[in-house]
Amino acid sequence: MPVVPETMRAARMHDVGAPMVIEDVPTPRPAPLDVLVRVRACGIVPNLGNVLKNWTSWFPQNPLPELPATFGLDPAGEIAAVGSAVTGLKVGDRVYVNPGRSCGSCRACREGDPVACTSYVLQGYFGFTPTAQDVFDQYPFGGLGEYMIAPANSVVVLPDNITFQQAARFGYLGTAYSALRKGHAGPNVTTLINGGSGTLGLGAVLLALAMGVTKILAVARNRDLLEEVRKLAPGRILVHSVQDGPIEPWAYEMTNGDGVDLVIDCLGPGSPGSAMIDAMRSLRRGGRIVNVGAVADMLPMDVHTFMDRNQSFMGSCWFSPGEGAAMAEMVRAGTLDMSVFRQESYPLDRINDVLSGLEQRHGGFSNFTVCP
Repeated sequence: MPVVPETMRAARMHDVGAPMVIEDVPTPRPAPLDVLVRVRACGIVPNLGNVLKNWTSWFPQNPLPELPATFGLDPAGEIAAVGSAVTGLKVGDRVYVNPGRSCGSCRACREGDPVACTSYVLQGYFGFTPTAQDVFDQYPFGGLGEYMIAPANSVVVLPDNITFQQAARFGYLGTAYSALRKGHAGPNVTTLINGGSGTLGLGAVLLALAMGVTKILAVARNRDLLEEVRKLAPGRILVHSVQDGPIEPWAYEMTNGDGVDLVIDCLGPGSPGSAMIDAMRSLRRGGRIVNVGAVADMLPMDVHTFMDRNQSFMGSCWFSPGEGAAMAEMVRAGTLDMSVFRQESYPLDRINDVLSGLEQRHGGFSNFTVCP
């Protein structure tokens, strides 16, 4: 049984946008239904720096953790202690911590839809609603510290053939996986991934391959990165740079004039709405688009055409621990290939350097982690 120290090192932000400070703080203790995780790697999402600097002005009604706070969205590590009422997990289990937290008592939670919770938060990141602070207060520590607590039902047990650094990519992978599931991706479902070379989009390509999608159309800007994506499965992946023209005519040409069954839009908040509209126009009759990248522009949608063509548009937010477990099983079986990521791992002391250097990443192939 490992000895849990009374204090731990953690990166703490005292003021919005200020550099993080490494401090010694009391090690949290798990409640009866919680586990304590010794964090071995925490993924650094590309948008973390922007969120920390701008969240209070972008969404002042939705809280961050109470400052000073320890952020960190995608932790993986070993269970160091279990709460008195926890069953099925044990000290030493290797786990990924899904940071989605819900209140457990609102209508959505009672109906088994925690992502729709009226107080939903991402532990170590931000809250989605004005009432999220109470949930934050229960789980104030993210993954940028040596230890963190989490509900036992939020952790995903990892297979032996995945490293902690690779598992710290599960947040972006799971986000893509949930969107693909909502879009009914699979064999004979031609799928266009908009932003297919980025951090989210590359994950969508890998999951589409793992789910048996036989024709994947990956669209992005950088031709060199797209060629790397194509080489992952040359017989199943077609690529197109928006520098070479609009998406719609190319997609129809690649599908014998039919259009695609599914669009997964992975473009980020800074992308123009016109880029999503271009991808949307490639849908066949009866096709579906799932927005998962958070384009912030207002879209001039042709809803009449959507009605006439029996098409659907939906959003997808995060993913469930069950979906995380499904990805872990894909990794165990070898159908989800995690070896494509270029690991960029840093000690906790360099957290501010990591946040300032994320723009130097090699598209979605770079995987930045901090190892406390």
